[in-house]
Amino acid sequence: MADSTHPTQRTSRSRARLCLAVSVAVLALASGWAAAPAQADGDPASDVLALQTLFLPQDAGVPLGQQAQLVALLAAARRGGYRLRVALVASSTDLGSVTELWRQPQNYAQFLGQELSLVYRGPVLVVMPNGFGLYRPGQRLSAEQTALAGVRAPAATVGGLGTAALAAIRRLAAAAGHVLGVPRTTVPAAATSSSADTLSWLAFAIGIALIALAWTASLRAQPRQRRISST
Repeated sequence: MADSTHPTQRTSRSRARLCLAVSVAVLALASGWAAAPAQADGDPASDVLALQTLFLPQDAGVPLGQQAQLVALLAAARRGGYRLRVALVASSTDLGSVTELWRQPQNYAQFLGQELSLVYRGPVLVVMPNGFGLYRPGQRLSAEQTALAGVRAPAATVGGLGTAALAAIRRLAAAAGHVLGVPRTTVPAAATSSSADTLSWLAFAIGIALIALAWTASLRAQPRQRRISST
């Protein structure tokens, strides 16, 4: 059967559907603006550490200023001749499919070091809420292990994992003969939070506006006879 709908009405309805689809997408973006935890693939940390020095899942609660410090400290260690890969693990979901190693930092460090051994054979440091793990394939790390034993376990506070990781990296580097200072790199947390909030509210407002436009276009697309009969 041929479609008797006027071409203008079909165009208006198509625009209404498009506006509604875009508005839903924008609202989904606004509601999901917050960082998501690490995805549960085989082992997220080994994928990341094969290419870079730091695995930092988004649920670790590490402020941006500390994140910058960790990156800068590891870069300084590398420039000084001390290679190190570091994985912060805040929850079992950060372990992907090896969740049985949760709260077993030493066992996970060994697992991670072996996973990375084809591309990296230096020391691997794991920081979990209950302590540290350190491993290097085929080599004992007695001095580094002793130095690491003097570092306090992460505090159960915002930035606790980051603080512990900074201290552990410096201790390990010192035990290997590389004295490192704490980088002064910082990011104003309040300004960053304010910016994120502004963007989130802006996306939400755009979504509401698009929904209103979609409703308006949908009403205009209705057959004229239907609007007359409803009055």
